[in-house]
Amino acid sequence: MHAELNHRSISEHDNKKAGQIIASCVHCGFCLPTCPTYQLSGDELDSPRGRIYLIKSALENNYHSSKSLKHIDQCLTCRSCETTCPSGVEYGQLLEIGREIMESKRSKLQTLYRYTVRKTLSTPILFKPVGYFFRHSKVVSKSIKPKSVKSTVLLMGGCVQPTLAPNINHSIKNILAKLDIEVLEASQSECCGALDQHMGVSGDAMKKVKRNIDKWSSQLNDGAEVILSSASGCGVMIKDYPKLFEESDPYFEKAKAISFKTQDIAEFLSSKDLSKLQLSELNVSYHEPCTLQHGQKLSGLVESILTQFGYIKNSIKDSHICCGSAGAYSIFESEISNQLMVNKLENLNVLNPKMIVTSNIGCLLHLQKGSSIPVKHWVELLDV
Repeated sequence: MHAELNHRSISEHDNKKAGQIIASCVHCGFCLPTCPTYQLSGDELDSPRGRIYLIKSALENNYHSSKSLKHIDQCLTCRSCETTCPSGVEYGQLLEIGREIMESKRSKLQTLYRYTVRKTLSTPILFKPVGYFFRHSKVVSKSIKPKSVKSTVLLMGGCVQPTLAPNINHSIKNILAKLDIEVLEASQSECCGALDQHMGVSGDAMKKVKRNIDKWSSQLNDGAEVILSSASGCGVMIKDYPKLFEESDPYFEKAKAISFKTQDIAEFLSSKDLSKLQLSELNVSYHEPCTLQHGQKLSGLVESILTQFGYIKNSIKDSHICCGSAGAYSIFESEISNQLMVNKLENLNVLNPKMIVTSNIGCLLHLQKGSSIPVKHWVELLDV
C-alpha cells in the first residue's frame, strides 16, 4: 500500500515511519478474523486493514471526519492483528500516529471528558481518593523479608494497581523475598506513559517516558538487576520505549537499555528455582492479556510456570481475543467492551473454575465486573 506522506502536524520521523508501515500492508486480510471489533460489527472499517486506509487518508491530508475518528477509537490496540500478520505490519505504532492527527476532530466536551479521565487515572493525588471506593482487594498476608539478599530488582508499582489491588505487588515482594531477592518499588507517580500515548497525547507521554528513563537508568546503575512489571500493559509500553525515539536522539540508546532490562514478572520467575513456592489453588482458568501474548510475545509463559505446581492447562476458546478492558477503553467504549467481557467470561467458565487468574490489572478489574467467582493476578496464588 503505497503512501506519500507529509502531514504537517507530526514530525518527519513519524511521517516516514507511518509511510513504511502502510507500505508493508499487502491487503491480505488475514487480520480480519482475529480482530475483536470486526468480529462484532462485520464492518471492514472496524478492522486493522480498514483503519489503515483511514489513517493513510488522514496522513495524505485527505478529508477525515469524526466518523473516521470513531472507527479509530473503537480499536482496542490489542495487537492480535500483529501476531497474525504475515507481513509484519507494525499496526500499533501506526494507530498511535493516526490517533494523534485525528484528535482535532473531537468535540470540546469529549476532549474535556477524556482529559479528565486521563489525568485522574495517571495522577495518584487525584486517583487515590476516588480509587479507594473501587478497591478490588486488600493485602491479605504478612510481609516477608529476604533472609539474605542475593540480588535487587526494581518493581514497577503502576498508576492504579497500588490503590485498587495492593495485594498484587505485596505478593510479588513476598515471593521474591523467599528467593532472597530484595525489591525496590517504584513510586506510584512513575506512570509508564501508556495511557497518554494510547489516547493520542504523545507530548505528555514523552515527558513521562524521559523522566522514567533518567530515573530508572540511575537505579540500574546503582545495582538493580532488572525492572519488573506485574502489569503487562505497562510492561509492553516500557519495552517499546525505543520505538518512540529517532536513532539520533540521545534518549534512544538509553531507551534501548531500559527496554532490554525490563521483564514481566513471569519472564523473571521462569528462570528461577521455584521449589520453595506452592500454589494455593489449582482449579483456575487463566486469561492471557493481549499485552502479554501479542504485545510482549510471551504467550504460554505463565501457564508453563503454573504447570510446575500441578496446574493442568486447558484450551480456552478464542484465547487470542481481547477481554475488552484495553486500558481506558472500557470507560469510553463500554458497549463493545462489555460484550467482549461477556464472551470472554463464557469461555473461561466452561470448566467451572473456582477462580480466574490473569496478568494485568485492567483485565482483572474488567473481568471481575461480570464474574461471580474471584478474579486475581496469578502471582497471588504463589503467596502462600
